[in-house]
Amino acid sequence: MAQYDRYARPVGTAAREIGRIDEGLRSFMLGVYNYMAVAVALSGVVAYGLYTQMVTTDPALAAAALKGGMYLTPLGKTILLSPLKWVLALMPLGFVLFLSFARTSASTAQLVFWAFAVAMGLSLSSIFVIFKMGSIAQMFFVTAAAFAGLSLYGYTTKKDLSGWGSFLIMGVVGIIVAMIVNFFLASSALQFAISVIGLLIFAGLTAYDTQRLKDEYAMVAGNGEAMKRASIFGALSLYLDFVNMFQFMLSLFGAQNE
Repeated sequence: MAQYDRYARPVGTAAREIGRIDEGLRSFMLGVYNYMAVAVALSGVVAYGLYTQMVTTDPALAAAALKGGMYLTPLGKTILLSPLKWVLALMPLGFVLFLSFARTSASTAQLVFWAFAVAMGLSLSSIFVIFKMGSIAQMFFVTAAAFAGLSLYGYTTKKDLSGWGSFLIMGVVGIIVAMIVNFFLASSALQFAISVIGLLIFAGLTAYDTQRLKDEYAMVAGNGEAMKRASIFGALSLYLDFVNMFQFMLSLFGAQNE
């Protein structure tokens, strides 16, 4: 019996340690998803805030409204109907580069992350004019369901997805180049191909980034500052995956205003 107890005790200790790791990992991932969800909501509120829904039966007002019965607010006109729109288009990239390469504290990174979410909201605001509100809502929930499934797969799969990383990053670079080319060509066929391939790439990145975050947790566990920074950067990665999937879904299946 004494011999059994001697061997049983390490097993119990190991089990408790595994339990603590699992609990810590769940808490870490929950923090990542919370940051991401708040950032998505913030971007949506900011995007919609540049427009106001037109509710009128006056034909003159209806004719003056933008597509979809939406008016640009004064702030929206200042930003989107001036050269500032080009600054706005590049601003999110600037935030991403800053967060990726600058050595900042967790609190500073968090502030920059929220500023990035606001900038992305401003950048995404035109979807309320191009697409119907019902279609935007539908594509958002479809994207959310797909994102949840892909992220769950990345979290639970035993398959090593690390080999996907370089391939997917090369795909993102290729998509960016193709989008720049199509800016001048304005080819509907190329745009369709970009949307299909882009959707598949960011679907893969959702699963890949989720598993990568699980692996990163092992390196930062126990370090409060490092864990908070990792949560913010993880939320940034998943946010970009989600938003790009959403945009490509709208491009492929969204119903545009007449």
